[in-house]
Amino acid sequence: MSDSGFLNTHRTWEDWCGMLLGAVIVASPWFPIQDQSVTGHETMILNTVAIGLIVFGLSQLEYVALQRWQEVTTILVGLWLIASPYALGYSGEGFLRIYHTSLGAVVVLLGILQLWQDWDLTDQDMLKHGQ
Repeated sequence: MSDSGFLNTHRTWEDWCGMLLGAVIVASPWFPIQDQSVTGHETMILNTVAIGLIVFGLSQLEYVALQRWQEVTTILVGLWLIASPYALGYSGEGFLRIYHTSLGAVVVLLGILQLWQDWDLTDQDMLKHGQ
């Protein structure tokens, strides 16, 4: 394989995946396969929409002007998405718990990958991201 360093460079498709992931998180309470209706769970819906918008916004920021704090925040937000079914009391909801745990894990993995890729970059190199 000639391109052994494929995952060593932060690429713009990763930022686009983060934006798509944020949109999926926002829509997750209304996925068609649910055990129950989400009516009456305003706190859970507000939390999910806020997390999705934060992930989407951070990915847009990474696309425009890359900074390490964005990746660390992405990891923390992903960890909160994993913990939120248990912290907010909807862990018995079945598929929604599975969705949020899975989506949170993907957000965390994406944040860790991006942080690892950018760990040794200087500020000047980070400013060149996407050009």
